[in-house]
Amino acid sequence: MQETKKVFVAGSLNIDLVSYVSRMPKAGETMTGDGFLTNVGGKGLNQATASAKLGAPTYMIGAVGSDPYGAMLKDTLGGFGANVDFVTTLDGSSGTAVIVVCKGQNSIILSGGANSLLKADYVTKILKDNAKAGDIFLTQLETPLDTTIASLKMAKSLGMTTILNPAPAVKLPKEIFQSVDILTPNETETEILTGIMPDCEVNIALAVKRLYGYGVGKVVITLGSQGIAVIEGQTITPIPAVKIKAVDTTGAGDTFVGAMVAEMSRGTNFINACHFGIKAAALTCLKKGAASSVPTLAEYKEYYNE
Repeated sequence: MQETKKVFVAGSLNIDLVSYVSRMPKAGETMTGDGFLTNVGGKGLNQATASAKLGAPTYMIGAVGSDPYGAMLKDTLGGFGANVDFVTTLDGSSGTAVIVVCKGQNSIILSGGANSLLKADYVTKILKDNAKAGDIFLTQLETPLDTTIASLKMAKSLGMTTILNPAPAVKLPKEIFQSVDILTPNETETEILTGIMPDCEVNIALAVKRLYGYGVGKVVITLGSQGIAVIEGQTITPIPAVKIKAVDTTGAGDTFVGAMVAEMSRGTNFINACHFGIKAAALTCLKKGAASSVPTLAEYKEYYNE
């Protein structure tokens, strides 16, 4: 039986302040919302949550503030099954995300807080001391870019499988891609990174060719309600989205990435791991919230009768 690999997730931990509205407010307008929730979130935490809840031994690397939210973030993530020994507490505020949800779609305003202070030497030392070849390293772009670049380089040098979720969408230095085995952009992120909108198979191929030229190994482009496009070598495999009635799409993309990684940790190949990820992401959309709506492995198996 193949050994399950460890998953190390370096990234953000945020408190999500979520308002539900029937329409988006106009500039200068005060309006009454339809509900409010306080949840844990952040791309790093969400993806670590998905990885842990879906069965992978998951280690979160990040920073929270000395405010009351910091302890809440660590306690909640730990309760989801992730190891939080490498989440450090720094003086100041924790990261926050103000989220407005309208008709199942969300808009988000981020304040970095402690996430902005996560240092490269902190992350790289943890990887060097605790990870080994074959383990998985996953990161995003809600912590300092120099930390992300250095962490990916260290993970690559250790023989880990490196995965970059290039969100939020920003232009990136070309050097970062040489340390990325798997890139997981959405449509907007793909266009920003390549100058090509992946709105058809021809453009997907052109965009991926450009990413390959930067040094990326494999690519999976998330296409919203259209599903995903998985690219290995010259082969493009479209996987349609699972048809569900979305209650809240917050965290769906993060669930896809975390679920994909969890399945990869069990030795599943890339294509099948992506199938697993998109099915898990669909279940997230059936509930309000981000990390709290991620299904467990048992819930996944029950829903899909697997």
